[in-house]
Amino acid sequence: MNKIKDLFNIQHPIIQGGMIWASGWKLASAVSNAGGLGLIGSGSMYPDVLREHIQKCKKATDKPFGVNIPMLYPNLEEIIQIIIEEGVKIVFTSAGNPKTYTAYLKEQGITVVHVVSSLKFALKAQDAGVDALVAEGFEAGGHNGRDETTTLTLIPMVKEKISVPLIAAGGIATGAAMYAAMALGADGVQVGSRFVASNEASSHIDFKQMVVDAKEGDTHLTLKELAPVRMLKNKFYYDLAKLYSKGPTVEELKDLLGRARAKRGMFEGNLDEGELEIGQVSGLIHDIKPAAIIIEDMINEFGVTKNRMEQISI
Repeated sequence: MNKIKDLFNIQHPIIQGGMIWASGWKLASAVSNAGGLGLIGSGSMYPDVLREHIQKCKKATDKPFGVNIPMLYPNLEEIIQIIIEEGVKIVFTSAGNPKTYTAYLKEQGITVVHVVSSLKFALKAQDAGVDALVAEGFEAGGHNGRDETTTLTLIPMVKEKISVPLIAAGGIATGAAMYAAMALGADGVQVGSRFVASNEASSHIDFKQMVVDAKEGDTHLTLKELAPVRMLKNKFYYDLAKLYSKGPTVEELKDLLGRARAKRGMFEGNLDEGELEIGQVSGLIHDIKPAAIIIEDMINEFGVTKNRMEQISI
């Protein structure tokens, strides 16, 4: 028995992160076809583009898939209506108040999951009526929690206080990490960075290769004054670091950040001036491969790890 497999009617308790500029219909359908749960990342899509991706995903898979919605999205109401009109049955919300739409979405027969980075917000999301939670440690790439709580610490703290199914995220790219997260109390895992370096991810090939080439210490969590984000260290990152050395105002940080930095780097392949969002676990990612192989490798390694742990005595 597994709560996440049962909740989503999937073969493996592996959820693909709904990452901006990486999680289009090709990746979501590939993950779902391989037995996981694929997510379309709506945060980098205009409403009409999202509709197109949902429709293509429905043609590419007959398995469950969902849409990730950052709650700070400017076209939020339109996005919600498209999801309902297109018959999407699973929604992951993030970066905002889960009370805003959880009840409404559930009234439409949609399963709702909210992403949190702290116990405080996990309890608020549970009170809002979500069907499950993603607890994401600060190892994760992209926008992140200010408290820098690690996955190893966050998962058992959240598990101790909640009753809904729990999905672990942040630093998970292997079957061994999946085993560890579930040993700490998670019912499943959400995987982001590993799927960025997949054939089906819509991110630029040069960005994928930079992820593969990344080593320990090549990412950093910054921009806490705006919205904390973990990114690869490139020219833009070092320009930020230089500005921080002068004690910048929030406005100065906004001016340097500008607009569409993530698109410039992750989607268009500008590795100098782009915001290259990826997790610490990039140091463990050594190749670009199909999403189905990524899932197969994780499941096989999970089994090997389980067998190894059963042989260990203390």
